[in-house]
Amino acid sequence: MRTVELLLDEAADLSVRAAWRRLADAGLPSQARHRSPTNSPHLTLATCPELTAPIRWELAGVAAALPLPVRFTGVVRFERPTSVLAWALGLDSALVALHRQVWEAVASDSPPDALNPFHEPGRWSPHITLGRTRRPGAFTGRRVPELLPAPPLSVHLITLRSYDTETGTLEVLEPRP
Repeated sequence: MRTVELLLDEAADLSVRAAWRRLADAGLPSQARHRSPTNSPHLTLATCPELTAPIRWELAGVAAALPLPVRFTGVVRFERPTSVLAWALGLDSALVALHRQVWEAVASDSPPDALNPFHEPGRWSPHITLGRTRRPGAFTGRRVPELLPAPPLSVHLITLRSYDTETGTLEVLEPRP
């Protein structure tokens, strides 16, 4: 499986990593514990079985639209099928359009049952994961948001990349020349 993700600017990346550290220091599930060298704060846009030539062509157009300014809107929790604590991103028209372009690219050349329905336009909740666990309700305590630093006010999504879950490799998806 291949992911299509956006990376944060340096200041926002450092802020997310600070939140990871605070969660880990408090003994809570945290992405700081994910020791893979490929682990970095990111926004997942979609997944697909492979990046075919047609998908790559469309994604090169997406990469050309970067950097994209976005804003954090607060803490969000998901329970599906893992417990996730994240900083939510505002869903403005530019991010909606960029996401739709990615979704249409992967959907155009992938079997429908191979696509994650949580990434489908209208269902997608843009967020940066701070911690995740298989323990239900792990982030329901009132003190959890108080542990976190304030998210940065100004954030830019700067790089489009793909992660190959089978090989563990990353690929930066470059804009069209």
